Amino acid sequence: MPKSLSVLVTGATGKQGGAVARALLKKGHKVRAFTRKPDSTGSLELKKLGAELAVGSFADKDSLARAMKGVDAAFIMSTPFEAGGTEAETQQGLSAVDAAKAAGLQHVVYTSVGGANQKTGIPHFDSKFRVEEYLQKSGVPYTIIAPVWFNENFLGMFGQGLKQGVVALALPAQRKLQQVAVEEIGAVGAAVIDRREQFLGKRFDLASSELSGEQVAEVFSRVTGKPIRFQQVPIAQLRATSEDMARMFEWFDKVGYSADLAALRRELPEVPWRSFEEWARAQDWKQVLG
Repeated sequence: MPKSLSVLVTGATGKQGGAVARALLKKGHKVRAFTRKPDSTGSLELKKLGAELAVGSFADKDSLARAMKGVDAAFIMSTPFEAGGTEAETQQGLSAVDAAKAAGLQHVVYTSVGGANQKTGIPHFDSKFRVEEYLQKSGVPYTIIAPVWFNENFLGMFGQGLKQGVVALALPAQRKLQQVAVEEIGAVGAAVIDRREQFLGKRFDLASSELSGEQVAEVFSRVTGKPIRFQQVPIAQLRATSEDMARMFEWFDKVGYSADLAALRRELPEVPWRSFEEWARAQDWKQVLG
């Protein structure tokens, strides 16, 4: 058994950070959850599981320094969607790296996005890659994990379409897209922190399955017992809402993620990898479909 570590988890009340925090606690590690809202449901649930709450924000460098003090490792994530855009997201990551260096941390695990190191031109990929480069040059011992498309996106941002019996993506019906479940990201984050020496200085894309939109609709139809079809959304329609998202789907179509699924399973056997259908069968479809 690896020794018990003290780990700071940023974004701990969100999907990725929450999954990492829970996986670490399950393994017997001590978790310090960095949160702006200690009274939020997510914060209180983590506290109940045994996490220590560290109140602060990336914008408050003193709170970040306090949170980093005395921990063995940190899981760092940033997001453009709550931070106020991609520039703010990059600044979040840089501030966290600076705080980790000042605190003398022996391991930082940064969660980026698959393909961010390929000069994609996608704003919220490029913002994360700037943090990757800064971390790699900082001298702080690091590992970078880069998750691909979340399975959970189909239930969250695309959940409304499912209620109408549609999986709607701005991709051709048979274009495959690599995917990963949030629970798997959590398990990988915890495993990388557990086995620090084996993953130091490494960066890898993280995926567990690869399906086309048509295949996703077939799986959902099978699992729910309701007819669900795929519908291709015109890229111009998506661009009218978000240039960032339009560029991402154009990249999905022309290039796409390239995680090595077989290698991930070999190198991380302790992760409970599931097929997309196994993941789908574990979801609360009554709640999703209303």
